[in-house]
Amino acid sequence: MAETKDKAEAWKDFWAQQSKGQGGGGCLPARWAAIEDAQKTAWRRFADGLPARPRLLDLATGDARVLRWMQEMLDEPVLIGVDLAPALPPAPPGCEVRAGVAMEDLPFENGSFDAITSQFGFEYGDTPKIAAEIDRVASATASVGLMVHRGDGPILEHNIARQTQIGWVLDERALLERVIAASNEGTEGLQRAIDIAAETVRDGAAHWGQGSAAWEIPEAVRRTLLLGRQGPREKMLDTLELIRNQALNEVGRIASLAQACEAADRREALLEGFAGTTLEESTTLPVEEPSGRVFADLVILKRG
Repeated sequence: MAETKDKAEAWKDFWAQQSKGQGGGGCLPARWAAIEDAQKTAWRRFADGLPARPRLLDLATGDARVLRWMQEMLDEPVLIGVDLAPALPPAPPGCEVRAGVAMEDLPFENGSFDAITSQFGFEYGDTPKIAAEIDRVASATASVGLMVHRGDGPILEHNIARQTQIGWVLDERALLERVIAASNEGTEGLQRAIDIAAETVRDGAAHWGQGSAAWEIPEAVRRTLLLGRQGPREKMLDTLELIRNQALNEVGRIASLAQACEAADRREALLEGFAGTTLEESTTLPVEEPSGRVFADLVILKRG
């Protein structure tokens, strides 16, 4: 596949886009509503065990969705989220979100939090260091909830399919290179570029369906070329390069997702960093779709 960006850069760009209200290839399948409902149900079971007015820290908070849910579920919580990305979407009202903070080096005093959560974050980092930091900032009665990926679940499956589709567009069809080369040949060349993109849209839809990466990327290219008839060529080329970069960023995020799933599936090694602490696994809740297919586990740890 075409060279991907560094995975950290891919996630940085993803959250920067989200902070501006822009879209971009996500990591969750179209049946996201059912997945989100299952996540909320699992987190409610975690929240039910917390005291009133808890101080809660959410690691790798992203768009702070766990903080929003906890705000609904808890009585007068103090909610703080941290994320390594330097730019994040706005924090929900009543929540504090800090960008540019590594899970491995938390800027909080010892014993600061009654609860610590992470949804698809813990397994992306240096887990022994994160475990040590969780232990340090957790209070004597703290609960820790780590929702981690499952490599055999639909989230990775969905994303591997998108990775294949992106490779088909960028490499097998070499779409960006072909349309740029054609567009260099004046008005007739630009029309040929539009025809190349339209053919790729049709083939992508036929193979993978509308809404697939194999459809949406060439469709974005086609629309950019159509607008290029009326605007400056430089702007058209800049937009085509942006489309290419966003596709490569998504490939980088999928690579980091695959690594995170592999780390999460090695459950004993994943939790090994807690071995020297008083935090012990209390229970593990499978998180599943309505079909019964498990896509994550919520690992709950408490002080022993």
